[in-house]
Amino acid sequence: MKSVATHAHFTGASGLKGTSNSIWRLPRLSLRFWPVFLRNLLVWRKLAIPSLVGNIAEPLMWLVAFGYGMGALVGQITVPGVDGDVKVPYILFLASGSICMSAMQAASFEALYSAFSRMHVQKTWDGIMNAPVGLDDIVLAEMLWAAFKSLFTVTAILGVMLVLGISHSPKLLVAWPILLGVGITFSCIALIFNALAKGYDFFTYYFTLFLTPMMFLSGVFFPLEQLPFAVRVVADWLPLSNAVALVRPLFMDQWPTDTARHALVLLAYAGVSFWVALALTRKRFRA
Repeated sequence: MKSVATHAHFTGASGLKGTSNSIWRLPRLSLRFWPVFLRNLLVWRKLAIPSLVGNIAEPLMWLVAFGYGMGALVGQITVPGVDGDVKVPYILFLASGSICMSAMQAASFEALYSAFSRMHVQKTWDGIMNAPVGLDDIVLAEMLWAAFKSLFTVTAILGVMLVLGISHSPKLLVAWPILLGVGITFSCIALIFNALAKGYDFFTYYFTLFLTPMMFLSGVFFPLEQLPFAVRVVADWLPLSNAVALVRPLFMDQWPTDTARHALVLLAYAGVSFWVALALTRKRFRA
């Protein structure tokens, strides 16, 4: 089945070979990604409640344990504001960072474990490519699906934060599309590792060596200003750091500064990562 599907994809729907067979050619995308996205939605709908509980339990435990526990010791924390440094409750500081961390983790998990199951274990992608749907459209659908799952998760967490009274800023409405962009960025990055993986154990390296250090270097738990200068230079260009820089001021009922820079960093990570992930996925299905 795999060889038939792979041949159908690389020769095109008409049966004629394309002008370029390079794995690094530009993406060939169409609206045929939508049935793949819808298929994932229909399957997931049966497990929506357990999935939601599993996705929000850990970030809420972080919020309660550190926000209320450590927050009682720390009290308020000083962060840069539009009109200079301002002091905010530690739980608000943590909540505004942890919501970005939750988007990162939810998108990464879906684009790794769930996408790998459909691609390699269940051979769902092979079956889909027997229809007139290209591999590029499948990868796009998986990326958007992972981003949607992350948005679903952070929406639930935001609802809990509103109930707890952590922030009632109307600017949080702007945070919603930003968090969707965060989900897209990290789903694109995760799909690179999905294309390289031979088994589920491979993803441990991604979480341990990439995501976990980023959590502690992106201003989620403490201000970036406390980092050594050399580390701060690197941290300023991490995708999670730029996501937090966009979302945290909205929790404080302020508008973020250097918005274009932060947005462009996330856009660059997403665009380059999607292209690399697509190329590596093409190479995997060609082998």
